[in-house]
Amino acid sequence: MARALDRLFARLRSRSDIAQLRDGARSRAAALHRVAVRPRDPATERPPTTLGAYLRLMRFDRPIGFFLLGWPTLWALWIAAEGPPPLWLLLVFIAGIIVTRAAGCVINDYADRDIDPHVARTASRPIASGQIKPENALALFGVLMLIALILVLTLPALAWLLAVAGALLAATYPFMKRFHHLPQVHLGAAFGVAVPMAYAAVQDSLPPIAWLLFTATLVWTVAYDTMYAMADREEDLRIGVKSTAILFGEADRVAVGVLQITTLGALALVGQNAQLGPWFYAGLGVAALLAGFQQWLIRGRDPAACFRAFLNNNWFGLAVFAGIALDFAMSATRVAV
Repeated sequence: MARALDRLFARLRSRSDIAQLRDGARSRAAALHRVAVRPRDPATERPPTTLGAYLRLMRFDRPIGFFLLGWPTLWALWIAAEGPPPLWLLLVFIAGIIVTRAAGCVINDYADRDIDPHVARTASRPIASGQIKPENALALFGVLMLIALILVLTLPALAWLLAVAGALLAATYPFMKRFHHLPQVHLGAAFGVAVPMAYAAVQDSLPPIAWLLFTATLVWTVAYDTMYAMADREEDLRIGVKSTAILFGEADRVAVGVLQITTLGALALVGQNAQLGPWFYAGLGVAALLAGFQQWLIRGRDPAACFRAFLNNNWFGLAVFAGIALDFAMSATRVAV
């Protein structure tokens, strides 16, 4: 009888222990659930800063800007040198394109840190999303500009003054859309400075053709950046920033067309002054066809199509460069023969 009672009490204690364990597990699970679903406060919680965030800040994941800055620079280097420039000079300018474009993107996001969180397309940018602190971005901008300075010091003194002008234009461009409707012109001047810099580096002079090519670059930049602004027009109107797309209004397509024709005309004059031959004009013809395709893309002012037209300008720049490079290469071949 005693043994039977002992076994009964043992079973009851075992069941009680199991119940306690279950209750404890449920309590811990509930506590973990409360922590998991606790709302986050973006002001106090920041995602961990990573190398990837800094690369995105400098737009290494979106290289279109590097190409659009790079093509006119290569146009100028090839024409100024009447063929391929010295390798060291080419490498200095390529490094300069990468560094200055990255710096421009950093200062752009720093300037727009209070705007970007309110725009769907830019809300995930590293500063806007809190992945990088504004002061850290500013420090990165300083480092990039220091690297650019070191690169410029390898060039003739004439290029130094142009580099200072380019740096001031690049640093102030992001703020211009708050004050006037022509920030695209400001950007065109910033991008175009690379052209006279190339002539200063190769020839240590600034002939009229350098300024003609600068003008072509500036006008082309306004054309393609207006397409970009057409994609963002509704958001820009909502948040109160200005652009050429807003300024041109319903005449935007006509304005872009005039800018494209002006660019092609200026490039044709460059070819005439540089005594370029049929290969150059063939490349210019391809560029003209691409400009027509861009007009077709923006015909309905659909934001996605306008952005595609903007991206297509990479091929425009490549077509012009291919024409220049092939023309000099074929001329050298004829001379050698």
